[in-house]
Parts: sequence; C-alpha cells; structure tokens
Amino acid sequence: MRHEGSLPSDYFERMFEDSADPWAFETSDYERAKYNATIAALEGRRYEAALEVGCANGVMTQRLAGCCDALVAVDVSETALQRARARLKSNAHVTFERRALPNERPDGGPFDLILLSEVAYYWDRGDLSKAADYLASASREGADLLLVHWTGETDYPLTGDEAAEGLIERLSGVFRIERQRAEPEYRLDLLRRG
Repeated sequence: MRHEGSLPSDYFERMFEDSADPWAFETSDYERAKYNATIAALEGRRYEAALEVGCANGVMTQRLAGCCDALVAVDVSETALQRARARLKSNAHVTFERRALPNERPDGGPFDLILLSEVAYYWDRGDLSKAADYLASASREGADLLLVHWTGETDYPLTGDEAAEGLIERLSGVFRIERQRAEPEYRLDLLRRG
C-alpha cells in the first residue's frame, strides 16, 4: 500500500540513524552503475553553480563535486548530512544544508545544474507541483535538470515514472527534454532550460 502524502523528514532521519548507508549507496552495483550513468549524462560539461536535492550520505555528491565550481547539497536528514560533510570535508566548494524541499528552499542560485536522484517519488502530487515551481525559479537559462529515479515497485506516494513524467509535464514550458535513458531498474531524464 502506498503512502498517501509526501514522506516526512523523520522517515529519512530514522533510516540514517539505523544505518550509516541504508540504501547501500557505497556498495551496491546498482548504485555504482546509476552514478556512472548520471555523470556520463552530463557529457563532461562544467557547471558554475549546482544543486543536489537529497544528497543523503554524500556518495553521489562526491562524484558530482568534480563537475561543479560550487555545489549546494541538501537533505532532510541531519544524520545523513553529518556523514556527507565528513566525506567531503576537503571540498571547500561544496556546502550542505538541511532542507525539506519543496517547502524549505536552499540558499544560492540560480543554478545551472539541478540533480534530483531518487527523490521526487517521495513527494505527493501537490509537493511535486510545488517542486516544479521551485525548479523553474531556481534555474538559470541553459541550466540542466537531471532526474534519475528507480522504476520498480515501492510504497512511496509516486512511482519513479509518475514522478519524472509529472515534473517533465509541469516544466514543459521552461525545460525541454535533452535526452532520456531507460534501464531495467531506473530511468534518467536530462532536461535543459531554454
């Protein structure tokens, strides 16, 4: 049975209090392949100001940091953020903020890269719509918006397909689809503003 509303912050806090790596970001072959595909989708492009929504313990953040002059990484779990800060302590261009998007918005912007990896399906349709409004307002002309989502069954408010397609539809007047990739377990959608 699916959750009806957006998942609350304490859901994620409990996950990271119970395990240093609750989704096996550090050890999973699935995660490693998805991270490789995520970075490859950027095609070597360098970004001035990036935003990662849902940075968790910083495993993807560490890879993304090499593509950006400045990176704001946000998560709802303070425990996860502590681990991410420790992982990236030598990366002065990366800042971390505890925020629950779409209602708590990060500092900085406008951004020329925004990454939502395995995040949007935790929101209900109302919050997905608010997130789309924020993404449009927080991005600059020519910005990339990269959506990466698990497409298997979950009990989250939305499936990966519903979340990605909902954002694409709501942002269609601002972003165009640059490329899409469907794998057996996840989808990757790269949108470009303008």
